[in-house]
Amino acid sequence: MSRPTRRLVIAVRADPVICGHSGEARNLAEVALTRGFDDVRLLTWPIPALQSAGLPLKPLDRLLPYSPGITVERPEAVGDYRVPDGRHLAGLTGRLVELLAEPVPTVCLSMYLVPHTQVINDAVTAARAAGFASDVHTIAKAVGSDVTNVIRSCLREGRFGAATVLLTTFLASDQVVAVSEYTRDEIIAAAEEVDAHCGTAFAGQCRDRVTVSYPPIDAAAFVDPDPAAVDAALARRGLARGRYILFLSRVARAKGIYDLVIAYGQMRCRDDVPLVVAGTGPALEHVRAMAKEDDRIIFLTDVDDDEKPLLMAGCAAYALPTKPEPDFVETFGIALAEKALAGGGPIITTTTGGVGEAVGDTAVIVEAGDIGGLAEAVDRVVLEMSAEQRRDLEVRARAHAMTFDRGAVFDQLFQIKTE
Repeated sequence: MSRPTRRLVIAVRADPVICGHSGEARNLAEVALTRGFDDVRLLTWPIPALQSAGLPLKPLDRLLPYSPGITVERPEAVGDYRVPDGRHLAGLTGRLVELLAEPVPTVCLSMYLVPHTQVINDAVTAARAAGFASDVHTIAKAVGSDVTNVIRSCLREGRFGAATVLLTTFLASDQVVAVSEYTRDEIIAAAEEVDAHCGTAFAGQCRDRVTVSYPPIDAAAFVDPDPAAVDAALARRGLARGRYILFLSRVARAKGIYDLVIAYGQMRCRDDVPLVVAGTGPALEHVRAMAKEDDRIIFLTDVDDDEKPLLMAGCAAYALPTKPEPDFVETFGIALAEKALAGGGPIITTTTGGVGEAVGDTAVIVEAGDIGGLAEAVDRVVLEMSAEQRRDLEVRARAHAMTFDRGAVFDQLFQIKTE
């Protein structure tokens, strides 16, 4: 078997985790095969570890396969019960050292600084100390939770040591990027706060070095879905084209699901269109309990990647009234861009975090947390908006979302010039 000539390793929470960044990793991996990488590996966690963490997961029997040339590696833990928290990290780091020991030019990309960037940093340090890894380039991509969950929680709790470790880990990479302009601004603001408390100099480095790389989306998987496939998917679910409101995302407070369910009870259009809540997440059971007396709210917990664009394309309106919470702020909104590509009814959302970057001026905007305003906006879209107005929003939304197509995002991130 011949040795590869160029390798890409992405450390990430990959499928089956329901997470926009697992989709990012898949899309970057697929494009890499067309850009000169002949060995692409996703370095991720054993499925039992993901299940025990309580993460929302896709149905295991319906995961989309990767193209030949992409290998998903799930290293087993190293050590026994006496190493309660580091066993899986040791497995990931050790496997990456084994890959770096081979004389193959390698790019290592991490998504989520905690813990994936640390895994890459430790592996590269160990490989170089051992005389390996003479040709390796590291990229650290800060996603939403890195800032809104990890760094911000450190700052709220006065744990500046942990925040210092995180920023040091981030800046140790050869190339540092953020998932949106909002995220970049938040990184700089957090660095300024750490600098003010600790006398460090992180903020200047972040201003100088951090660039933006938006989430890569496989536009071809969403644009122009087969009308017959849309109708068949809706028929299986007992739905009709243009006759339902869709929430398709992680079912969590920060996604605005509570506000949407309450607002739905106030909508004039509820007699005409049911509310479809598609997804799983930490708030699912509570939201089910809230809606148990409302037979107009339909829950779908088994939507896979093939069905997602079909449901999006068939809806009367797509509502994602995301709102800032202490542990999460929407730092881009991948589902919003996917919905824009798929077509269908207008998007109704907020300007929380980086959502404005995802939708541009192509969505109906409500104020985060304004339940009455949300109900009015959905009623306006469903009951009053003309076909011409709806079509205008759809066309402009798709054009904006095409800027996030995975090929263009890959080339910008990996600094590939196109003719």
